[in-house]
Amino acid sequence: MSRDKWKSIRDAIEDDIASGRLHPGDRLPTEPQLAEQHSVGRHSVRKAIAELAKTGKLSVEQGRGTFVESAPTIAYAIGKRTRLRKNLHAQGIDVSGELLGAERIAASGRVQHALWLEPGAPVIESRRITYADKLPISTGRSYRSAERFPDFVERMELLRSVTETYKSYGIDDYLRGETSIHSRLARPEEAKILKQHPDLPVMVIRAVDTMLDGTPLSFSEAIWSATRVKFTFDSDGGL
Repeated sequence: MSRDKWKSIRDAIEDDIASGRLHPGDRLPTEPQLAEQHSVGRHSVRKAIAELAKTGKLSVEQGRGTFVESAPTIAYAIGKRTRLRKNLHAQGIDVSGELLGAERIAASGRVQHALWLEPGAPVIESRRITYADKLPISTGRSYRSAERFPDFVERMELLRSVTETYKSYGIDDYLRGETSIHSRLARPEEAKILKQHPDLPVMVIRAVDTMLDGTPLSFSEAIWSATRVKFTFDSDGGL
């Protein structure tokens, strides 16, 4: 048997996806079933699936199986008024989130600098996952002054919107003051949360949101699935 037999399996699965014989969200047969179907060893099946997962065509979920990737690439525009729900709702995508935890901690040097705080000032750190049509697209942490926003997390859980939560504090508008972005390989815990292959990259976005006068409101670091989201930059002088 050719050592490149896995390539024919990869090509056959790609063809099934392209032709519509396999639909987004469909679960593939098990490794033994695919091995028998293609008359190859399970190693060849594993390699073919791994390569397709690396390109984002398949999603391997531990304990559940291998699925055809169910979502197209999402366009996310970053500008002066970056709003998650506005970005995704305009594309007909349902946005939801899950709070992983929150706690009051002393600001690190980076957070302190970003939020114009005194050394050791208390901040509320919250950790969340964001879903697009129930598929995880990002996970990350955000920080806000504990003195200014002591119950931001609780209000956010009720209002389900950052914009509406700020309004509950009398802040009717806010801007994206600073954004930095870079890519790297996903860490194991990030790949697990995002349900993506561990060899796929993520985009790391660090951002500071501010009031209209430039006063910082929040600092965040979000880990985005690089195969599910495409970032663009608005030409509104935001970046």
